[in-house]
Amino acid sequence: MDTNKYISGNAYVTKEGMYLSASDEIDSDTLRAFIDDNQSRATQYGKNYQLYSGKHDILKQPSDPNSSRPDNRLVSNWANYVVNTYVGYFMGKPVKITFDNDSANKKLQDWFNNNSFQDKLADVAKQVAIYGRSYMLAYQDENAETKIATVEPDEGFMIYDTTINHNPLAFVRYNYFNSRLSGEMYTQNQIVEFADGGTTVKTTDHLFGSVPAVEFYSNGARLSLVGKIATLVDEYDSAFSRKANQVDYFDQAYLKILGVPLQRDKETGEPILDLGANKVLYSPDADAANGVVDFISKPDGDNMQENMLNRLKDDIFQTAMVANLNDDTFSGNSSGVAIRYKLLPMQNQAASEERKFTISLRYLLGSVLSIGTVIGSADVDQIRKDLKFQFVRNIPLDIANEAQAASTMSGIVSKETQLSTLSFVDDPKAEMKRIQDEQAEQVKQALKNAASATDSVKDDNDGEQEVLAGKGTSREEVDGSEPRQ
Repeated sequence: MDTNKYISGNAYVTKEGMYLSASDEIDSDTLRAFIDDNQSRATQYGKNYQLYSGKHDILKQPSDPNSSRPDNRLVSNWANYVVNTYVGYFMGKPVKITFDNDSANKKLQDWFNNNSFQDKLADVAKQVAIYGRSYMLAYQDENAETKIATVEPDEGFMIYDTTINHNPLAFVRYNYFNSRLSGEMYTQNQIVEFADGGTTVKTTDHLFGSVPAVEFYSNGARLSLVGKIATLVDEYDSAFSRKANQVDYFDQAYLKILGVPLQRDKETGEPILDLGANKVLYSPDADAANGVVDFISKPDGDNMQENMLNRLKDDIFQTAMVANLNDDTFSGNSSGVAIRYKLLPMQNQAASEERKFTISLRYLLGSVLSIGTVIGSADVDQIRKDLKFQFVRNIPLDIANEAQAASTMSGIVSKETQLSTLSFVDDPKAEMKRIQDEQAEQVKQALKNAASATDSVKDDNDGEQEVLAGKGTSREEVDGSEPRQ
């Protein structure tokens, strides 16, 4: 079944929301149609962000001004908890991106620090969890320095070709100001500025040699964590609010008075009671001998409500494939292995996302580093081949077991590989350099101390010879040994 949305004979949108074009040239009509489609998806992106930020639908529902019943609107922001927990686990520790070449690696790390690259990568991971996709864009600033920016999916999108590899053709970044459209389209060689209607305003060349942007996503369907649990979170809010309403409802219980005479108004002769204000039901006609004064009991659905809330909460975490770290099953387990088994669904999800992030980062950094402003001139294919990536999960460390495992690798693998197994070592190359510096300093101190010891022995022997010479006596005569032949 073909579920693609066709823009024209050469362009269409896939069911996953990928924009494809069979032509390398993106005309203004196709560009505007792609932007309009992306704007329609921005509505869902906005709903996901509202769910993440705590502005849930239950808060927007109209209230009945004529109803006297409680109307609590409670929000349990599970979407925020799920996203932050998963992103903290997946990207809480910086990704180790390195070169084998020490000089190139130092320049790369300096560029990362100057661009706050790891912080931006963490932002991308959070946007992927909320929206299902995100983008990174490389550009040259006014000082001709290479910079990186993040772009949310409601402000930009990638256009791919129709080959089996879906190679990037262009990246579009746009915005609306006073309801007027403007933006830029980054092709393999140019930056095309456009205005309302998609008409070209200005075209300039860039140095990257390929589309200087990449799309990040966690799965091929571009499903977000928030999108997967949206209906469950909304239902949890509804059930939780109804429970709060019922608690208030019980607090407003009516008192019933049956068969008991009460004080009456002197003028009307009626009991001085207000059903709404006093919440009292009064009937004096009942048999006074069987008079009743108590509260009207109401159905108690507390157990059913608690079961519903617990079921919804469990389904939220199971559907998101994220561990609820506040669950009782995590208490009393200090073993790192036991915790890893409980985190297995989240580990599997993170492993899949890691592979896709690695592909995107390799493509982006290859384009950025090949222009020569960061590490010097280099071939783009060689750069992508030489880049090394290591994602470290942010979990409680079992340092003793890690150190023991690493020590058993001595002589089996390289020193760098051995150090890379230690989660608390951020940069194995830098750690090796520190070890070499420490060893060099130890050798230097050893040689210095050895030289001092030799001089001391030499001075003692020389002093002894001077004493013997002053007495005109040989060593053999002093100690009684046989003269040397």
